[in-house]
This record gives sequence, structure tokens and C-alpha cells, in this order.
Amino acid sequence: MLCALQGVYDPTVVALTSAFFIGFAGIPGLFISKPGFGQLLATVITIAASLSGFAAALVLLFSQNTTTFAVNWGLPFGPCEISIDPLSAFFLIPVYLVAASGSLFALGYWPAREHPSTEKSLTFFYGILAASMAVLLTARNGVFFLMFWEVMAISAYFLVVTEQSREDVRKAGTVYLIATHTGSAALYALFSLLSAESGSLTFPVAGSLLPYTPAATAILLTAFVGFGAKAGIMPLHTWLPQAHANAPSHVSAIMSGVMLKMGLYGIFRTLTFFHDPPIIWGVVLTVAGILSALFGILFALAQKDLKRLLACSSIENIGIITTSLGVAMLGISSNNRTLAYLGMAGALLHILNHSFFKPLLFFGSGVIIHATGSRDMNLMGGLAKNMPRAALLFLIGSVSICGIPPLNGFVSEFLIYSGFFSQIQASTLVYLVLLAPLLALVGGMALIAFTKLYSSIFLGTPRSYFSTAVHEPGFTMLLPMAFFALLCVLIGLLPYQALRFVNPAINVFMPGTAIPFNPDGYGDVLGKISLTGLSLVALAAVVTLFWRWRMQRAGSTTGSTWGCGYQRGSSRMQYGATSFSELPVSVFNGIVRQDIKRPVLSGLFPGKSLCSDAPTETFLERVIAPLFSLAGVSFAFLRRLQHGRMHVYMIYIFATLFILMLWAH
Repeated sequence: MLCALQGVYDPTVVALTSAFFIGFAGIPGLFISKPGFGQLLATVITIAASLSGFAAALVLLFSQNTTTFAVNWGLPFGPCEISIDPLSAFFLIPVYLVAASGSLFALGYWPAREHPSTEKSLTFFYGILAASMAVLLTARNGVFFLMFWEVMAISAYFLVVTEQSREDVRKAGTVYLIATHTGSAALYALFSLLSAESGSLTFPVAGSLLPYTPAATAILLTAFVGFGAKAGIMPLHTWLPQAHANAPSHVSAIMSGVMLKMGLYGIFRTLTFFHDPPIIWGVVLTVAGILSALFGILFALAQKDLKRLLACSSIENIGIITTSLGVAMLGISSNNRTLAYLGMAGALLHILNHSFFKPLLFFGSGVIIHATGSRDMNLMGGLAKNMPRAALLFLIGSVSICGIPPLNGFVSEFLIYSGFFSQIQASTLVYLVLLAPLLALVGGMALIAFTKLYSSIFLGTPRSYFSTAVHEPGFTMLLPMAFFALLCVLIGLLPYQALRFVNPAINVFMPGTAIPFNPDGYGDVLGKISLTGLSLVALAAVVTLFWRWRMQRAGSTTGSTWGCGYQRGSSRMQYGATSFSELPVSVFNGIVRQDIKRPVLSGLFPGKSLCSDAPTETFLERVIAPLFSLAGVSFAFLRRLQHGRMHVYMIYIFATLFILMLWAH
């Protein structure tokens, strides 16, 4: 009896049970005819299960013991093992937090009374997506991993095409489906190669494979393509801007905040299979990462669509994480413990940070879209006056993602910069210092992009009629935003404590050295950063209270802002989203191609005309789409084989079977 109770309360069992209940949460709503009750029930189940799963993940993260279960599944693919080590537990944390928050957010953002036709499918597939990602992280068998990888991919597709009556949504779903199955094909090759190399479809023991073989190179390449396509590393990012922009905002939050991390988890896990990796692996990851960061934020800068800007910034942040991982691999390859630790800590902490500030921003986009009915930033303005709480929370997310102190984005980027500058006096990896200006350029463009984002939406005067009719969102929408904003502030103010969450996961890559390791006193530096951040917050609070006290005593009057001599200024005279970023975007016009339409004016009194600037999907439209067109033309002759004659089809089948029998013989 005691053994049975211990098995029930094993944290691994609790985490798996929580995932099961999250996946089950949307099923009762399929059979409930009353609108809204199924969605509410699913939210309650998801939040309760996520809280227990989150607690179990924390226990497993800091536990020294890892429980492994063997599933008797009766399939000819070897033993099916399920296990949660600190690396899996670390990635489980955002799964449960974002799943619960998104489910609560949906009650206000996508209520059943306003969307009765999509309530059941959206609620059902949301739970399936969250559950599949949680189970995916526990898989230790290649086939079992691929099963839940496909469940994750298909459920995300149905969530993306929630509003399938719109043509742009259907197009986004098609692009996503093609991209995700291209990545899945690479993963089939990956696990086939791993099986041939290790003799089993069970994941190899950490550090058990040789890295200097052609098979190892092929494994890394297929892993980079398969997992990189899911993570959105350039040039495998083509599905991401459209899918995130057209999905409901709470779906975009879980896709960006969590699902992209499943691709990163796959890369992290694959790298643990090898010992003494060659230095070229780190070089490839570093170069791919810094290019993704640069081009991702560049494409974000050019957007006028609120959600597309956030989606492209996800590419940038995935690039920063990949760069930091590449730096860590360079440190491991060169036996440089300081570089390895700082790179890995920066990568893992930025994963956690991105899982907090990006859902906050996507929830904020949902609040804005819910209030205005538009995603075009050029049509907004002045929203902070009517929704000050949402504006403040969105501001915290915007500052966090730009890496500005004292919020969390600064901490992880500080660790990455520290890794670069730690090599100034090194003889072999001194060139890493050159990455610091590139990362600084990424940060500068991010600051421009999110200044444009925030100012064009919340500041200034309204540019359209709906900007004056907005109101503060409800409790169910503000609470998830406030929760993630609080996490952003806490990590920024307590960076050394945040490192305690990443150390156990680092230990998977650097066994026995990560937890007690404090390279060159960086812990002391983080302590000083924490003290400075707390001082800044305290100073800001004092100044704010003093200002409010003075305003209450002196009284205040309102008036229009001075318009530089113009007597009849209008909202059309202020900078819009497109005009704000026109100059920096024009510098990179050869990379970010704009679809520019300018009218030809004629006569003394020309009539009304339309100007437009729309960024294009350069890689998708100029590389991928032409390749598909070429493939369609090349294989057009195969259409002749499909003519509807059943007896001819039977001959095809018979001929195929006959050839296979001869081949086998």
C-alpha cells in the first residue's frame, strides 16, 4: 500500500497526470450544448492541472533523482521509456504556466457567446496542444516522440485556422502545414540515423555517441532542419509570421512562448547525445543564430501589423538563444568552462524570459484587437488614455523584450555579452568579441521596433473612430498579463535567484560543475545588478508618489499640445507606424522588400488617391514559392496517371506489389 501511494505521489506521475487532464479538459465541452459552460469547465480543469504540473516540474528540476517508466506498448520499436530529467523539467515550466494563463485569457478574449461556432474546436485543440508538448518532453523513445510531435503539429494547425472562413487564415494554415511536415520528414531521418548509430530507437545515453563521424554530422544536420523549422530559425522560419499573426492571440501566446521552445528542446537534447563536440558545431549554431536575430528584428521593424511584428520578433529572440547555445558549444569544445557556463546560462535564461514576456505581449495584442477590431498600427493611437492598466502591462513587456534594465530581458542578454567579453584575452576564441556589436545592433533595432509599436498604439491622439471607443479589458484578460509582468520584474530584480532555475538544466551538459560553478565572480555582478534595479524601482516609486502629491495639491488643467505653430493640427500629422520606421527600413531595402504603391498625381487639383507600403515575405515569395512552382511544372506529367479509371489503378497496385516481391526475393 505504501509503495502504491509513493508511486501516485511521484512528481513524474503528477506531471504526466496533469498533462492528461489538460488534454482532457476540452472533451466535455464537445458534448455540452450550452455555450460557454464547456469553455469555463476547460479553464478550471486546465488551471488546476497546470498548477499541480508546475509544482511537480519544480520538484523534478531541483531533484537529484530521475524516475524512468517503461510503457508496455506492444509495438516493434523497442522499449518506450518516459522520464523527466532537469532539462525536461525546465522546459515543462513554461508549458504549464502559459497553458493556464492562456486558458483564462480566452474567457474574456474569445468568449463562447461571441464565437459559438469555434468554441468547442478551439478549446479542445488548445488543451491537446498543451498536453502534447508536456508529454513530448518526457519521451525517451524516437517513435513515441514523433507520435506526440505530430499531435502537437496537427493540433496547432487546427488552432491557426480557427477563423477558416478568411482566405489569409487558410493560406497561413497551408504554409504552416507544409513547413511543419517538412521538418517532421527531417526528424524521421534523424531518428532513423540515431537508431542505426546506437542500435535502438531509445534515446542514447548522454555523451555516448562519437561526434567525428559522417553519421554524427548527418544527425546534427537533420536535427537542425527538423527542430529548427519548428523553432523558426532562419531560413526555416517561413511559416511563423503568418501563423502567429492569424491565430487567436492566446494561441499565438502558447505557440510563441512554448511551441517554438519544443524545437529548441530538440536541439538541446540532440547535442547531449555526443561527447567532445567539434568546434564547427558551435560555429554553425552561432552564425545561424546571429543571422536569425538580425534578420528577424529587421523584418519586425518593417511591419505595420501588430501581431506580425511580435511574430518576427520571436525569430529574433530564437536567434539570440541559438547564438548563446552556439557560444556555449564553443566553450565546451575548447574546454572553456567560463564561456560554456555563460553561454548555456544565457540561452536557458533567455528561453525562460521569452516564455514570460512574449505571452504578455501577445495577450496585450489580444486586448488591443478585442478593443479596436484591427491589427493595423497605423489606425491606432491614444489608447493609453482609456486603457491605462493594459498600457502599463504592455509597456513592461516591451521594455523586457528590448533587454533594458531592470527587467528580465536584460539579465539573460547580460550573460551573453559577458560570454563574449570574457574572451578578450583569449588566444583561440577572441573573435567572439566581434559578436557583441552585432548583438548590440539587434538590441538597437529592437528598441526602435518596440518604441514604434508602443507609441503608435498607446500614445498620441486617436487616428480612427474606434480608437476613441476602447475600454479597459476585464479581469480575466488583465490577470494573465499582470502575472507575466510580475515574473518579468522579479527575474530582473532577482537575477541571481533566477540562475538557480537554469543551473540544474546546465548540469545535463556540464555534469557536476554547473550548480557550484560561479565563473569569475559573475554572481557578485548579478547581485550588484539586483541592488541597482531595486534602487531604480524604489526611486521611481518615490518620484511617482511625490508627483501625484504635488498634482493633487496644485490642481491641474488640460489643453492641447503645442503644434509647432499649426492652428488646426490633426492626428494625421503625427508619426504613424510606417513613417516611424521608414528610415531604418530603407537602409535595408535590399533585404526587406517593400510592396510600395504611389499614385501619379496630375492636374492642379488632383483627387483622392491611396499610398501604401507593405513588407513582403522575401524568402517565402522569392525562394520557396518559385521552387514549388518549378516542382509543379516539373512533375505535371504525373497528373496523367490520375484519370479516374479504377481498373488501371488496380494494375498500378499489382505492378507495384510484383516489383516489391522481386526486390525482396
